[in-house]
Amino acid sequence: MRTILTRILHGLGAQVAQVEDATKALEYFDAHEVPDLALVDWHLPGMNGLELVSTLRADGRFAPMSIMMVTTECELDEISAALAAGANEYLIKPFTQEAVAEKLNLMGIGGEEDPSPTEGRAR
Repeated sequence: MRTILTRILHGLGAQVAQVEDATKALEYFDAHEVPDLALVDWHLPGMNGLELVSTLRADGRFAPMSIMMVTTECELDEISAALAAGANEYLIKPFTQEAVAEKLNLMGIGGEEDPSPTEGRAR
C-alpha cells in the first residue's frame, strides 16, 4: 500500500518518505523537518494509526501538519474517532489517484491552480 501511495503522490508532484510503523514514523519526524502532510494507516504494528494521530496532535510541533487516515476501516465510529483524534481527512481503501487528489484538495494541499500540490516537505 505504501508503494501505491508513493506512486500516486509522486505523480502529484510530492516528495515522499516512507516508514513501516508508528515508532519509526515518530523517529523520522523527530529527526527531520515537520512535513506538510502525513498519510497514516489505521493498522500499524505496535502503536496503531489512531494512537499515532493522537500522539502527533498532542505535540504542538505537528499542529500545522495535515494528517490523512488511509484505511479499510469504513464504519462511522472509526471515521469519527480518527477525525476526533486530529486527522484532517479520511480515505477508505481501495482508492484511486483521483480520490487521493480530491482529499488533498479538500485539505488545501494542491488543487488545479497549483501544478505541484505537495512539492517540498510532504512526506
